[in-house]
Amino acid sequence: MKRYITGGIFLFLFCFINLSVFAQDTSPQIPTLPTQTDQTPVLQGQKVDPSQVTNQQAVDFYNQAKSSGMSDMEIERAALQRGYTLDQISAMRKRIQQKPEEKQAADPNRDELDETRDQELEEEDNNSRDSADARRAGGRGLNRPFGASFFSRPSSTFEPNLRIATPRNYILGPEDEIVVDIYGNSVDNFRMKISPEGTVKMLNLAPVYINGLTIEQAKERIVNRLRQGYSTLDRPGSGTHSSITLGNVRSIRVMITGEAARPGTYTVSSLATAFNALSLSGGPNRNGSYRNIEVIRNNAIIKKIDLYRFLVDADLNDNIALQDQDIILIRPFESRIQLSGQIKRPGIFEAKTGETIKRLIGYAGGFTPEAYTRMFTYQRNTGANYVIGSLDSAQIESFLPKNGDIFNVKKILDVISNQIEVRGAVTVPGVYALEERCNTVLQLIQMAQGLSPRAFLNRAILERAGGDTQTGIVAFDLRKLMSGEIKDIVLLPGDILTIKSVEDLKEFTFLSISGSVINPGNYYYYKDITIADLIFQAGGYTEGGIPYRIEVSRRVKTDTLDLPSTQNVRIFTLDVADNLQMNEEDQKFTLFPSDIVTVRKSPRYEAQKVVTVLGEVTYPGNYTIRTDSERISDLFPKAGGLKRDAYLEGARFYRNRELVAVDLSAITAKPTLPSNVLLLDGDTLVIPRKMETVRIQGGVYNPSIVNFDKQFSLGSYISQAGGFTEQARKKRIYVSYPNGRTHRTKHFLFFRSYPKVEPGSTVSIPVKEARVEQPMSRGERLAIISLFTTLAITLIRIL
Repeated sequence: MKRYITGGIFLFLFCFINLSVFAQDTSPQIPTLPTQTDQTPVLQGQKVDPSQVTNQQAVDFYNQAKSSGMSDMEIERAALQRGYTLDQISAMRKRIQQKPEEKQAADPNRDELDETRDQELEEEDNNSRDSADARRAGGRGLNRPFGASFFSRPSSTFEPNLRIATPRNYILGPEDEIVVDIYGNSVDNFRMKISPEGTVKMLNLAPVYINGLTIEQAKERIVNRLRQGYSTLDRPGSGTHSSITLGNVRSIRVMITGEAARPGTYTVSSLATAFNALSLSGGPNRNGSYRNIEVIRNNAIIKKIDLYRFLVDADLNDNIALQDQDIILIRPFESRIQLSGQIKRPGIFEAKTGETIKRLIGYAGGFTPEAYTRMFTYQRNTGANYVIGSLDSAQIESFLPKNGDIFNVKKILDVISNQIEVRGAVTVPGVYALEERCNTVLQLIQMAQGLSPRAFLNRAILERAGGDTQTGIVAFDLRKLMSGEIKDIVLLPGDILTIKSVEDLKEFTFLSISGSVINPGNYYYYKDITIADLIFQAGGYTEGGIPYRIEVSRRVKTDTLDLPSTQNVRIFTLDVADNLQMNEEDQKFTLFPSDIVTVRKSPRYEAQKVVTVLGEVTYPGNYTIRTDSERISDLFPKAGGLKRDAYLEGARFYRNRELVAVDLSAITAKPTLPSNVLLLDGDTLVIPRKMETVRIQGGVYNPSIVNFDKQFSLGSYISQAGGFTEQARKKRIYVSYPNGRTHRTKHFLFFRSYPKVEPGSTVSIPVKEARVEQPMSRGERLAIISLFTTLAITLIRIL
């Protein structure tokens, strides 16, 4: 029993150790939570620059403060008490609002606020959209009214500028800071905050009540009180002056309610305006009105905002300054319509009571240049179904739309109503206007500056659209019309007059010339053209062209009397006067259409053929081949023979830049050898200097270049390179010589004959291809582990 327990423990340890090697740890890394020490500088009471705080820290600190029960007003008040300015608080507010996830979560009523107006409406073909498509488009568009994209952009925050001069109508209140500068004969400076009681205190003087006053009114009271210490302050000729300005401004609370994207109470600067607050709240939501926004103060409506006046006309009259406890109420919209088609700014627009469709089209930027404005259609919901109506240009002025109407402006037809056209053999063909001075065929020809000299006068045609779908043709005698023998023809809109030229009514034929002319090719056939004329058109003869053997190939048409039945062409061999001089004999033979002319080259004309000899010869350079029978061995006398250090056994012969393996030493000894090939244009012969090295490469331990030694055998050179490697194929050794030849190892029974090594040779030892071993897969490794485990269990049971 003890033996079985020991075996089981051994088996368990064996499996555990092996399986742990192959197992993969896929458990995720759990990040550590931030500690309590990572708190906002505001809550810790430390003065820290907001620019040094990351976006995530700002959001975390804000959420921590909100979870502790603090409101936005309390958070900002705590920051002000610790010395933060409104500029810094505004910067932190922007940092928090830049988080896209929180912005989207706090904005549930806005449908994809970051989409621009150009992406709000899909462009559709106005001429092919049916009423069902219009209803679907309208359902999508009503969630994105005109103006929604303005509040979706993070750049349109309308953050108030706190660095402007103090507005004259600014009303002072508690927490505002007053800066008093005294200069001149006396110098002093005071920075005073207005107390909750509405007073400020300077030096040891009695407090001054300035709550609810403008900055100008407050200045008068403060100067009167300061005159108790500075009796001549701001008096004429006294030399003591004062400057009273506004320092840091207070915060006020504004409530935004109704159909806002983010309704609630907001703490803003006392310099904030209505647009500042609307921007903070995200503007109206999907049901909010852009044209009926009320600013309520002390339970009375002091302003009704119409955002269209700002969005369309940049009118800021509605952007009034806010006061503490003001309420901005966004009413639900009353009526929205959709404008689509050929509108400059298609979309969903809100209509006020009594506004006509013309006014709404003005908000949309008006019609595009291609709009069909005489009549357009609209779709209206009757409560039971949809009906379609139409409006003409006169009704636009007074037509009042209803909620949900969809107006579609179509594109004008791509048709010109008064167009006529003349084509063909006139001086200025093209499109013309059908008007009083051009409404007949003769007038149209005169408008086109008359007929061309090659106009065909026997017939002209007038294409005219009939009452059905077919186009009719009116044919007439152009010569009689021009001479007044027949009556002039009145034109109709869309008529096309076609006048042919003489060349249009005949087949153009060509002549072909090839051979030794400068510009061979096809040329137009002209009546009575001769061979000399055609050669002249082709630029004349090329060098080597001869005029006394010119061949003309001509098609057989009807002149077949003297030809056998199997022959379909005639061949003429002619002589033409040299230098293309005018010759009566040449004029007797004229060419026919489609003739093929071939100009021959002189049989002995040939461009020079050049070969190149380089290296260790007396006169290296280019040499001309004089006869077609010259061979490689003929180059040595031309080049003046070999130099003393020339290595003829290593000479290389190139043809078309490719090395040709030839034995030059054998050729010079016996020129009748087949390897003494004929020379061709461009051949190159290179005679190197005597070589004293041998290269060993391939399956040796130290591939290298060694010096040549007559006493060395092939094995000696391989020993110089460190000997064979394990992968070397000793039976396949070959030697490459400088002249391009290669000799390999030969075998006969059990004997091997290795090639001879000469100066400049390369000894190559092939290498066996290494076998690529496939790595074991995980399943194969587990199978092997299972096998060993089974064997271990078997051994334990046997023991």
